[in-house]
Order: sequence, then C-alpha cells, then structure tokens
Amino acid sequence: MAHLTGKERADYVQNMFDRIARRYNLMNRLMTFGQDMSWRRFVIKQAHLPQNGALLDLATGTGDIAFEALQQAPNATVIGGDFSLGMMRVGMHLKHGDQVGWTGADALNLPYRDASFDAVVSGYLVRNVIDITRTLEEQKRVLKPGGRIVILDTSPPPNNLLKPFILMHLKYGIPIMGRIIGGKEAADAYTYLPESTQKFKTPDELAALMRDAGFVNVAYKTFMFGTMAVHWGEKPPA
Repeated sequence: MAHLTGKERADYVQNMFDRIARRYNLMNRLMTFGQDMSWRRFVIKQAHLPQNGALLDLATGTGDIAFEALQQAPNATVIGGDFSLGMMRVGMHLKHGDQVGWTGADALNLPYRDASFDAVVSGYLVRNVIDITRTLEEQKRVLKPGGRIVILDTSPPPNNLLKPFILMHLKYGIPIMGRIIGGKEAADAYTYLPESTQKFKTPDELAALMRDAGFVNVAYKTFMFGTMAVHWGEKPPA
C-alpha cells in the first residue's frame, strides 16, 4: 500500500479516504489522543490570515481546518479543496459546513487562478501526494505575493528512547483501532497511514523542499514527541 507509486498510489489514496470518511474525525481524535484540534488551531494562527482574507484548505477532508479558520477569522472567505468527494460530503453536513466553498481539487493541478489566496493550508496532504515538489509549486502559484503556506503532517519517529513505543502504536495500535472503529473496509487504510508516516520526509527534509520550491522564511514546529510537524513559509513579495 505505502509502496505504491504514480497513478496507482493516487487512485488508492482517493478510494481509501472515500471509504473511511464517516469515521475519519473519530479516528483522528483517538489516534492523536485528542491533540489534533490544537494542532489545527496552530495551523490557522500561522496562516496570519488578514481581515476579509481568502484561505484555501487543501486536502480539506471533512473540513476541520476550514472550520477552525472560520472560528478565528469569521469574515474570511474559506475554500476547501479535496479529491475525495466522500470526505467533503461528510463535511458539508457538519456545523458551519454551509460556510465553506467546497471544491473538487487535484493537489498537483489546482483549479484556481494565480495569486488567489492569502494563505494555503493543508492537513495530512503532502505525505500522500505522488509529487511533493509539484504540489508545493502549485500552492505557491495560487498564493498572493507575501502569502503564507502552512503544512500539518506526520513525521517519522525520531531516534530516541520513545521510538520503540511509538513504532508499536503505529504498527499495532492504530490498525487495531481502525478495525474496531471502521470495520473491515477501513483495516487496510489504517495500515497504510502508519506505513506512510514512517516513509515520509523528516521535518528538515520537508523544509528543504519548501525552500527549493521558492518559499522564504521557512520554519517548523514539532508535536507529539516529534511525530507531527507544522511547517510554514511565505511566497516572496512581488
């Protein structure tokens, strides 16, 4: 699953998120011990969204980050983009779902005009795309000059005394929870997600890719014993 590449991987990820959409929010709360909501609040704070600004929540899923943006900036225009229509259908029926502009979107070929947004944020997108550089370039294209990119994603467990316990949680704890909460149809999804975490870029590697894509003032902060990271950067001013 995590070894898939190219279109085969993209198709698998799209189908996987459609299948787990109804239980996705519950599983996020359980897998992160409830900490994921505080990370989303941090993402929006790092977006530095201006009054009446425009924000794109890419890989919006059921809209958790988009809804947080509306909480912190009620006058903002918030667009949620995702290629999992099943996830967005769930989000549309949640509280504040009617305040988000839901759009089908391929992260490698965004359907938005150049310089459309003051901020582009994402949660658990970059780990799943087949071309990280391409999605970073697309996000930079749709950002206004001086606009900010903010990325929330997992990181491989760092080498420390906690690593064996973290690996056990990834290898056994999350798949077991997935089977209990989501049933057989979710079992492979919650095997893939921990596998993709271990094979993803380190925080330093992702920061380097952001700089290579042309972002400036790139920085990051890690959470949950180094297994989660929020990166941010800016599109250079015109």
